[in-house]
Amino acid sequence: MSSTPPTDPPPEREPLHKQMRPVHAESDQLAATVTAYIVTGPALFGGLGLLADHWLGTGFLVLIGMLAGAGLALYVIWLRYGSP
Repeated sequence: MSSTPPTDPPPEREPLHKQMRPVHAESDQLAATVTAYIVTGPALFGGLGLLADHWLGTGFLVLIGMLAGAGLALYVIWLRYGSP
């Protein structure tokens, strides 16, 4: 009777799509995320300002909303991707 020592299972490999991922894919994803923040912040808060303008009968809250949205978007980008 010959007994063979137990062998460890082979190490798990990364999926093929991660192995073949280009090096610059992470920076492209980061750029797309930052661009989405920059566009979405002013659009969302500008839209809220537009609704408030319509409801209150004013005309300046759109600008304030867009500036606040841009400022908050930059702040969120700084928090998430600023210094490590």
